[in-house]
Amino acid sequence: MKAFRILAAGLAGLSLAAMAHAEGGAAAHPHEPEGGWPFDGITGQFDMPSLQRGYQVYREVCSSCHSMKLLSYRNLGEAGGPFYDSDYPNPNDNPFVKALAADVEIQSPTPNEVGDYDFRPAMPADTFRDPYANVNAARAANNGAAPPDLSVIVKARHGGASYVYSLLSGYPHEDAISTREVTPAAVTTPASDNGTPDDPSDDVAEVSTPAEMQTIIDMSKVHVAGHEAAEGEHGDAGLLIQPAGQYYNPYMAGDTTPQYIGDPRQSPPGGFLAMGPQLTPGRVTYADGTEATTEQMAHDVAQFLAWASEPKQITRKSLGLPVMIYLGILSVLLWFSYKRIWRKVEH
Repeated sequence: MKAFRILAAGLAGLSLAAMAHAEGGAAAHPHEPEGGWPFDGITGQFDMPSLQRGYQVYREVCSSCHSMKLLSYRNLGEAGGPFYDSDYPNPNDNPFVKALAADVEIQSPTPNEVGDYDFRPAMPADTFRDPYANVNAARAANNGAAPPDLSVIVKARHGGASYVYSLLSGYPHEDAISTREVTPAAVTTPASDNGTPDDPSDDVAEVSTPAEMQTIIDMSKVHVAGHEAAEGEHGDAGLLIQPAGQYYNPYMAGDTTPQYIGDPRQSPPGGFLAMGPQLTPGRVTYADGTEATTEQMAHDVAQFLAWASEPKQITRKSLGLPVMIYLGILSVLLWFSYKRIWRKVEH
């Protein structure tokens, strides 16, 4: 009985600790764009112009750091893909897909006559170009944080496309960010007598460290969708110190308590990540003339990544609905057949 009580007390303590951690470091809940996602539901369909714009955002912004190793360029021209053309049922023959692939240079998998590996334009059968030779190179180029592969990122993150959309569009506005100079206090350390033991003036020395710049986020100017609170309810008016080389995002899992100047019980949601805000207004120029706002680019690339995570989704839905209708009709016919065959048999 005593052992049971100790175990119960330990489990209760762990539960309280988990609740406290969740309260202090929980990320804000991802939210959908206004109007929701067109591909949701059993009859949902991808918005093809948005998919095409999303590929443009990935190609011009995301592909410099993130790979998509599970996707080939020919997938772009398959049925349900952003550049599908019914005149070319074989996507390898689609001239537009060929042009998109040829716009990217990749390393040839086979050596040339002298044993070196040349670079060549990609073909539809090639997988998306990896920006780094290996994971170690990716870490070295990004302050130790390897950018994740985006092939199935929508399936791998809680919240799916809404998480990607919220994260990319959720960075604090520049009006909430400022810098300040911090001068550490001088440190007194023992010093050498320099051969003059009778002179106490050189027995100690003050060693000063150079001033450093801190990035400060005024949380009273940060709007987090779905995380509003009544005035005075918590310390959102406090300041958040952003670590060097890191960026605050309310939708990133983490714990902001150690960096928060305010009530630690009400620290801001979210955490810090190595990727800074990428989708600045006008970062890309859409071919169809759509205004490239941060929200629009985040919406388009999130929808493109949702398609990339499940390229056969449209085919699955178009096949699944008729199958479900067929199975429903078959079930009704089987039920009537059962009643007809066994009508004179007592059960």
